[in-house]
Amino acid sequence: MAEVSPSRKSAVLASTPATALLDSASKVIGWSEAAESLLGYEASEIVNHSADAVLTPGASLPRPESGDWSGVTHVRHRAGHDLQLGIRMCTMAGVSGQENWLMTLFSPGEVVLSGVNRSLLDGLLSHSPIGMAVMDTDLRYVWVNDALLQISGAPDRLGRTVSAVFPAEQVAAGEPKMFRVLETGVPLIDFEYRGPTLSDPTGEHMYSASFFRLEDQFGEVSGLCYLVIDVTERWRNRQRELMLSRARECGNQLDLVRAAQELAEICVPDFADLVTIDLLDAVIQGSEIPSAYARDFVFMQHAGHKVADEARVGSLPRIGAPAVYGPSSRAAQCLTGGAGILESTLDATPSAWAEGAPGRVKMIEECAYHSSITVPLCNGGTVFGIATFMRAKSGKSFTQDDLAFAEEFATHGSSSLAAAYRFTQERRISLALQRSLMPGRLSGEEAVEIEWRYFPASQKAGVGGDWVDVIPLSGARAALVVGDVVGHGVNAAAAMGRLRAAVHALAAMDLPPDELLAHLDDFVMRLSEEQPGSTDCTEGDPSLSGTIGATCMYAIYDPVARMCTIARAGHPAPVIKKPDGTTFVPDVPAGSPLGIGSIPFESAEIPCPGGSVLAFFTDGLVEDRDNDIDEGISRLRSILSRADASLDALCDEVVEVLLSRPLCDDAALLLARTASFSCADIATWEIPSDPAFVREARALATDRLSQWGLSDLQFTTELIVSELVTNAIRYGSTPIQLRLIRHNVLTCEVIDGSSTSPRLRHARTTDEGGRGLFLVAQASQGWGYRYTSSGKSIWVDQDLP
Repeated sequence: MAEVSPSRKSAVLASTPATALLDSASKVIGWSEAAESLLGYEASEIVNHSADAVLTPGASLPRPESGDWSGVTHVRHRAGHDLQLGIRMCTMAGVSGQENWLMTLFSPGEVVLSGVNRSLLDGLLSHSPIGMAVMDTDLRYVWVNDALLQISGAPDRLGRTVSAVFPAEQVAAGEPKMFRVLETGVPLIDFEYRGPTLSDPTGEHMYSASFFRLEDQFGEVSGLCYLVIDVTERWRNRQRELMLSRARECGNQLDLVRAAQELAEICVPDFADLVTIDLLDAVIQGSEIPSAYARDFVFMQHAGHKVADEARVGSLPRIGAPAVYGPSSRAAQCLTGGAGILESTLDATPSAWAEGAPGRVKMIEECAYHSSITVPLCNGGTVFGIATFMRAKSGKSFTQDDLAFAEEFATHGSSSLAAAYRFTQERRISLALQRSLMPGRLSGEEAVEIEWRYFPASQKAGVGGDWVDVIPLSGARAALVVGDVVGHGVNAAAAMGRLRAAVHALAAMDLPPDELLAHLDDFVMRLSEEQPGSTDCTEGDPSLSGTIGATCMYAIYDPVARMCTIARAGHPAPVIKKPDGTTFVPDVPAGSPLGIGSIPFESAEIPCPGGSVLAFFTDGLVEDRDNDIDEGISRLRSILSRADASLDALCDEVVEVLLSRPLCDDAALLLARTASFSCADIATWEIPSDPAFVREARALATDRLSQWGLSDLQFTTELIVSELVTNAIRYGSTPIQLRLIRHNVLTCEVIDGSSTSPRLRHARTTDEGGRGLFLVAQASQGWGYRYTSSGKSIWVDQDLP
C-alpha cells in the first residue's frame, strides 16, 4: 500500500469530524485521530479518563436525558487554552445494552456552512470585490472574504461577535437589524452606514450593507450572510446634489443676511469644516453694485458663517462686521476674475485670503486650517460677494473636483441672493419714497399734543402704505388722520402719497369728516379707473396694474367745543382715554373702504374734555396671525388706562408690548392729548339781524381786546368785525354769532344760518361796495369759511403783537 503524505493526511483529517465515544459516566472509551489533531490529546492520554475532568474542568459536557443535543461550548486544549467549539451529543447503544454517547466536535461555523458550498466560498467569493461574511445565529463570524477585511479591517474577527469587533455606535445601528433579519427572514437591502477603511483610516466612507438569512436543508435558521459595498462616491454625489438643491431653495425670507447664513450652514460638515460668506456693502444696502475692483479696495460685510467645531465660533467675526480687502486679496481676485481660487496648502501667515479680515490669521493658526477655496457669488453678471470654504479636521486637502463643486454651489446659492437683493432694492426705494411722503414733524398746535410711531413691515412682507397725519384747521381746531393702503411695495407707498396729498387738499376746504371721506372715496375710484391694465403697462410689469384700495379715518377736534367729530371708511375705530383714566371705543359708523362708492359715510360727535387721549392706529399694530384685532385693542386699552404718563412713554410702551414680533403688515400709531381753551380766552356774542347793531358789535370786540391787552389790533379788528357782521346781517340769516378766540393768533369768527359762501371781488372805481372782503384779506394773516350743520362760519386770523 502506498504511504499517504503528511499534507494529504492533514487534509483528510481536516475534513473528518473530531469524534469521541463516552460511556454513561462520561469516561472516554473512544478517541479519533481528528479529535487528537483538534485538541492535542493522544488517545493514550485521554482514554479511560473523565471527559468532564480533561476537556471541561470545573464544568461538565452537556448531555440531555433523551434525544440529541447540539450547541457551542468551551473545550480545553492540551496546550492549556480554551477553544470555542460546536458540539453535538448523540446516544448510542453499547455492547451490553448500556447507553453510550457519541460526541462530535467541530468549528461553530461548520453548522452555518454545512448548507453552503464551501469550495464556492473559498475559491470564488473569497476574491470577490464585494465584502462578504457568514455569521451564526449569535452573530459570530464564521467566514469572511478578503474584500471585507480590506474595507473594515479586524482580521481576527472569526469566532467573535459583531459587538466584540466594532465600536458601540456602529453596533447600535446595525446589530438590531441583523437580528430582525434572523427573526423574520425578510432581507434588508442597501442599509447605509459610515466607517473608515484600511487604505484611508482618517477619511470618512459610506458603505451599503445587505443582510440575508441562511437556512439548512430542513428549513432551520443556521445563520446570516451579509454583503458590503463601498458607496462613498454615490453618497458624496447624493450629498452634493442635496446641498445644491438646498442652496437653490434657501433665502425664502428674502433677507440677504439670513440667506447668507443659510448658505454657510449647508456645506458644514459634509464638505468643509468652516464656511464664511462676505457680501458687498452695496448689496447689503440695496444700492448700485460697482463693476470694477481691480485697483480699489473692496468693502464688504461678514454676512454668514458656520464652523464644525462650535467651540471655535467665538474666534469668527460677528455678523455685520466690516471686511475690507485690498486689490491683491483673494476677494478682489475672485471678483475681478469671476472664478474660484483653490489653495491646497494654506500657510498660517497673513495670506491674500486673510487680508482685510480681522482675526483670520489667528484663526488659521488656532484651528489648524490647512486648505481653502474662495469662490465669487454672482448671478447674471452681478457679483454679490464671496464664499470661503476651509478644511481642518479632515486629512484631505481640497481638490480640483472640490473647486468645481464649490463654484457650482456658489452659482446655485447666488440665485437666492439675487432674489433677496432685488427685494432689498425695492424695499430701499419704497422706504425712501414712503419717508419722503410721510410727515417729518406733526403738530396739532394748541388743539392737541401729538406723538406718533411708524414701523414698516418685515423684510418678507415689504413696505406698506400706512400713514398718519395732523392738519391744523381754522378756529384753533386740528384734523387727525390715519390711513392704510392695501398692499405693499412701491405702488402702495406711491398711492399713500397721493391719498395724503388729497386729504390735505380736501382739509383746506374745511369739510366735515363725512363729506371729506366721500370726496376722497370719489378720488380713489378715479385713481382706480386711471390705473393701466396688465396689457397697457409700458414696462410689461403686471404688478403696476390693478385697483387701489384703502381704509381711512378722519377726525376733527375742536378745543373750544371740546368735541371730536369722527368718520371712518372701513378703518378700525380709535381708543379714547378719558381724563379719569377709563378707556372706551367710540361707536362710530364703520363705513366702507375707499374705492367702493355708493355707500354714504356718517360722522359721530364724541365729547372729549381737555386731557383726553385719543389713540388712532392701523390694523398692523393690533392684529397678527396669532392674535385677532379685538385682543390687540384690549391690550392697547390696558396700556392706555395706566397712570398718567407722557405720550412719548405711552408710545414706547405700546410698541414694546404690541410689536414684539416680526411684522406682517405696517404698523402706525398716533396719540393725541386734547387741550381746552380757558373761558377767559373766548368771547361769544349773539348778534341780532339789525344793521344798527354793527356799531355795538365793534364796541364789544374793542372792549374785549382791551381786556386781553391787544389794543394794538383794535383798528384792524373793528374793520374785520364791521365787514363780517354787516355781510351776515345783509346776506345771511339768523342766528348770527360773533366769536373772538385768543390763542397763538387772534381769530374772529362770524357764524350765521346761511349756506351762501362769500366771494372776494375786485370792485371797479365806480362801484359803491364790494371792497370789504378785499380789505379784510389785506389786513389779516388769513381768512376763509367753512360750512356747519346749521349754516356757515367765516373766520379771520391776525398775528398777535
